[in-house]
Amino acid sequence: MRSDPLSLLAEQLREEDSLLSPHVVEPAPGSAGLGMLAAAGRGAADGPAVGASYALLIESIREGYLLHYATPRVLAGLDPDLALLAGDYLFARGIEQLAALGDLGALRELVDLIALSAQIHGGASDRAQANAPPLWLACVGAVAAGPSDGHEAAKRSLIVAAPEAGRILAAAARETARRGGLDEQLSIAAESIGFPIAATP
Repeated sequence: MRSDPLSLLAEQLREEDSLLSPHVVEPAPGSAGLGMLAAAGRGAADGPAVGASYALLIESIREGYLLHYATPRVLAGLDPDLALLAGDYLFARGIEQLAALGDLGALRELVDLIALSAQIHGGASDRAQANAPPLWLACVGAVAAGPSDGHEAAKRSLIVAAPEAGRILAAAARETARRGGLDEQLSIAAESIGFPIAATP
């Protein structure tokens, strides 16, 4: 078994012997920063095994998102219909794993993340490019360290299509990381999705 959550996801999908198994590829190193951000918060609070579970389910949901809207990391060569089905499957897989942990707060957070991702990708592509990365960082940070009033306000700014929503979400992600002692993990996660948060004003 693998310790890296994204490599573990690839291994599990390969072993399922499903329609997806022939399409599994080995992910690039350093691609699982979001999962590791979640693990850092939850592992410190509840133990390494629980942290690893959070890392895996976050990376499952992230892979589902990428199958819908971008380039996946552990699956390749899928036709568009199969990619959509695979994305739905990985969304459901991650949510099911989270439900089994009984964390209703994190469950609400990730349901919001999926719904808001669909909202922003249904609009202009430049809005999605500006808002999707800080949305992910803010929501996964809230899973790791717990939400705050500032975080909820940042999500509302996205719902109402505020022009500064991306900046507000990035600021909320930084505040959550500081509160949880996760500044380094946030920086690593941001780099892993191509959004260096330290450079965000």
